[in-house]
Amino acid sequence: MPETPIATTGRVAVVTGAGRGIGAAVAARLAADGHAVAVIDLREQDTEQTVDAIRAAGGEALGVGADVSDAAAVEQAVSRIAAELGAPTILVNNAGILRDNLLFKMSETDWDAVMGVHLRGAFLMSREVQAHQVKEEWGRIINLSSTSALGNRGQANYAAAKAGIQGFTKTLAIELGRYNVTVNAIAPGFIQTDMTRATAERVGVPFEDFVAHAAKEIPVRRAGNPEDIAAAASFFAREEASFVSGQVLYVAGGPKA
Repeated sequence: MPETPIATTGRVAVVTGAGRGIGAAVAARLAADGHAVAVIDLREQDTEQTVDAIRAAGGEALGVGADVSDAAAVEQAVSRIAAELGAPTILVNNAGILRDNLLFKMSETDWDAVMGVHLRGAFLMSREVQAHQVKEEWGRIINLSSTSALGNRGQANYAAAKAGIQGFTKTLAIELGRYNVTVNAIAPGFIQTDMTRATAERVGVPFEDFVAHAAKEIPVRRAGNPEDIAAAASFFAREEASFVSGQVLYVAGGPKA
């Protein structure tokens, strides 16, 4: 949690994939900023740690279990959030999975699963939440892309999904701008999370060595933390960011992936 919350007008924020890692950090930061936060993860019990932390710090949070790639589940989740917290006007599409492999080893199931969570999930959540944003004549959609959108060996599915997120972001910015809804994307570089730990395991490298090697290639000479991404999300969600839309912010410790 940030030590000094930023004064803001409290709204209802939704963060997907918020049971841990980047999503949990974003949820905590938005709560510290004064927003009520709906914490979405695949199972409701997976949200408990994030929800408990927010409430312990004096914030308001609701845990919701939903598969973001399932249209009916998304509709039910957003309806519940609107009923229990109020109209959701801030959406952070963070939910994601990895199914890394080289192209000739990648199965159709692995391709479809990654596309389903990242792209279909962002589409379904945005479509459902925008109805509330348009009615309220205010909204923020923040999508999580990645430096992998620029290409990364063994991640054809993930890279394609994250590149797609950028096109999706720019299109929604054009369509929703007239309703006072901004749409932006954050493209993290190397962030220390369970997902990067899984990548280290896949390539057979101890996580500490994996992080140390990555840090040497980053101009600021350190790996990123989930809180670095949360700070960017906090900015995009602010009232003061109303003239920033359709942008992709690379949070990677330097200009290169």
